[in-house]
Amino acid sequence: MTHLEEELNRLRDEMIEMADLVTSQIQKSLQALVEEDIDLAREVIFNEKRVNAFELSVDKDCENILALLNPFAADMRFVFATLKINTNFERIGDSAEGIAQYLLMAGKCFDKELLEDCRFFEMADTVNEMLQSISKAYADNDAKLARTVFKQDMILDEVNKAATDNIALYINKRPENIYQALYLLTVIRKLERVGDHITNIAEEIIFHLEAKVLKHVKKSVKEEE
Repeated sequence: MTHLEEELNRLRDEMIEMADLVTSQIQKSLQALVEEDIDLAREVIFNEKRVNAFELSVDKDCENILALLNPFAADMRFVFATLKINTNFERIGDSAEGIAQYLLMAGKCFDKELLEDCRFFEMADTVNEMLQSISKAYADNDAKLARTVFKQDMILDEVNKAATDNIALYINKRPENIYQALYLLTVIRKLERVGDHITNIAEEIIFHLEAKVLKHVKKSVKEEE
């Protein structure tokens, strides 16, 4: 195995470790929100430092490989793709921290009726499934699996689009919970953005494996590519 191959494998392992951490961060932040687990929310906020450290480390490793080892063709695409994937995972980590912060600000468990009315559980399950799929797609060089997240992201878009009306209807029924409802609306917006970051990662995986650029292509077309 060449030195370049060793460094590329090390970079992949580091990125996979970061993906696992970020996936855990999202899962824990959503669990904390539903179960009113303040300690778990604080753990998510504390671990954001680890996510940031991973981002800096992966960036540095990518830069060193490009500058010192002169990768080309598929290897170069892999490094460039990993650079962008790294940024998207870091931003997903930011969203996990933000969700945990909203639980601390809300001060109490979110009303289950509110969560049901806004299809929060469906959205949370979809985000977790997408994160697990995209992490596996990266680890296994699986472009087909990466493409599955485009269709799932449409669910997040649908829930997000309906959220304002659903929140308004809930506030009419439970005006005493208006602040909680508005906090949840912000959480839903964050989860929709997490879906966007996941689809960005899918695009980079496909770029690395197939040399196809899917940026600015409609989701329905991406599934067919």
